[in-house]
Amino acid sequence: MDKWERDLEPEEYEILRNKGTEPPFSGEYVNHHEDGIYRCKACGNPLFSSKDKFDSKSGWPSFHSPENQQAMILEDDYSLGMHRVEVLCKKCHSHLGHIFDDGPKPTGKRYCINSIALNFKKTEEK
Repeated sequence: MDKWERDLEPEEYEILRNKGTEPPFSGEYVNHHEDGIYRCKACGNPLFSSKDKFDSKSGWPSFHSPENQQAMILEDDYSLGMHRVEVLCKKCHSHLGHIFDDGPKPTGKRYCINSIALNFKKTEEK
């Protein structure tokens, strides 16, 4: 058993380490609207701000921009018989989801991310 198998729940391991996908509309953060930062569930790396989240009606949390582009790696993915661009956490190389070119302004991007790959940290009120 590796570190990830010990540290992650089986469903988390399947998505984060085996590049699985959660069923659409099943994730905790699909309809989540609090202010804060979404982090990688495996390592805590900050990935997305709630201010960049939008309702794509795709069934997965979607963001038009990352909090920090340097926090992730984009790789070509030819699984499922098509070309997609996979989004990985740069710190721990966990699978997060995919990026598509059908998002809103200002970027036109849709980072389609599995809820189970994320932890949310609410912004503390001042």
